[in-house]
Amino acid sequence: MASSSPSAPQGSGRPEEEPALSAAERAEYDRLRKAAAVRHRCWRYTAGSVLLVLVFLLAPLAVVATWVDREVVDTDRYVQTVAPLASEPAVQSVVTDRLTNRVVGTVDVKAITESLTKALQKAGAPPVVVKHTPALAGPLKSALTDTVHGVVSKVVTSHQFAQVWDEANRLAHAAVVKVLTGEGNSAVQARGDTIVLDIGTIVDKVKQRLVDAGFEKAADIPKIDRTVPLLQVDKLQQAQGAMRLLDVVGSWLPVVGLALAALAVWVMPAHRVALMSAAIGIGVMMIMLLIGLAVMRGVYLDSVRPATMPRDAAATIIDTLVRFLRQSTRTVLVIAVITALAAYLYGPGRGARAVRSGAARSTGAVGRALARSGLRTGSAGRWLDTHRGWTTGIVIAAGVLALVLWNYPTPASVALVLGIVVLVLVLLGILAGAAGRPGPASKGAGTGATRAHDR
Repeated sequence: MASSSPSAPQGSGRPEEEPALSAAERAEYDRLRKAAAVRHRCWRYTAGSVLLVLVFLLAPLAVVATWVDREVVDTDRYVQTVAPLASEPAVQSVVTDRLTNRVVGTVDVKAITESLTKALQKAGAPPVVVKHTPALAGPLKSALTDTVHGVVSKVVTSHQFAQVWDEANRLAHAAVVKVLTGEGNSAVQARGDTIVLDIGTIVDKVKQRLVDAGFEKAADIPKIDRTVPLLQVDKLQQAQGAMRLLDVVGSWLPVVGLALAALAVWVMPAHRVALMSAAIGIGVMMIMLLIGLAVMRGVYLDSVRPATMPRDAAATIIDTLVRFLRQSTRTVLVIAVITALAAYLYGPGRGARAVRSGAARSTGAVGRALARSGLRTGSAGRWLDTHRGWTTGIVIAAGVLALVLWNYPTPASVALVLGIVVLVLVLLGILAGAAGRPGPASKGAGTGATRAHDR
């Protein structure tokens, strides 16, 4: 008995066909899809923008934290930072004047003149001579000051002073940690609002030089205050707290910043635009950090009292201590500029297309010229031509890895790595262009492509 039902028989396993959507339903479906896509893109742009803002805020802090961490952990880096101070004329002048004043200050010139007066009286000297003996105090002190100043100046300006300075700072490097954390006493100490360096070893050498020059009494000079102020900070305790925080996070902030930047580029719908935005933003923050360092330098110099430290010596000290921080900031700025430029050149802009096509034509022309002269790269060149994207990415990744492994990269080292990367890419382009026509065994599909490439 036949069934009149239009549906498929039961047990046939064939699914029922869904009814087709009407025009209104199809329009509503497309509208909902577009709305969901827009919401998804908005969410990605929002999340990426938040991540980029965090990257921009962390960038200068990461540079400063890394600088502090390296200065504290790496003894060689710390000694390299303070070593130039020993050969700076302004600093040498300050050290010489202070050591001279402290050594002369321990000599009781008045007692010497009084002893001389009594000796003359006992010897029966004329009263006129005895009367004018106290007047010798001034010339005697001046002569003593000139002599001690000359001896001290020779010590401070000698090569031995630079060696002693380096040795003292190397031995005192462990004390830097204590200063930054505010714990304990050491050669480098925090006294009130001033960071000072104990130069007791240098004072001992000056005393020995004075004894060798004929001033035997210099051996009896007491242990005077043998410290030289390095920096004055109005709120040292707050600065120490900030330094401790930076020391703790110094090793991780750069890693976190790079991870957030990579995540922001991945989250944003337009990866290339996001990379270019991240590079530009980091570059702007590095410029702001350089400006901030210049402003802080001016504020510090204005706060230095001339009676405590001459302005030129203070400027020399602050410039020497932060020169590696400035160098690191400039290095990150150069890397940011190169990254932004590379992201632009890989974009669809007219200028970027012109640069890429011009480079391809140039390397291809050189490669074809080599092929015509008989220097063909054959299948290796064709492989390079087919896998240009992969080879370019590998070369760029190798350049980035070289900078990451570089101990202390500078703008010059970044320029060197960039030059090597560009040179390798040019050579690969030339080798790809020198592939020439395939041999008889590989004629066929590849011949037309090769000839088109040669043309």
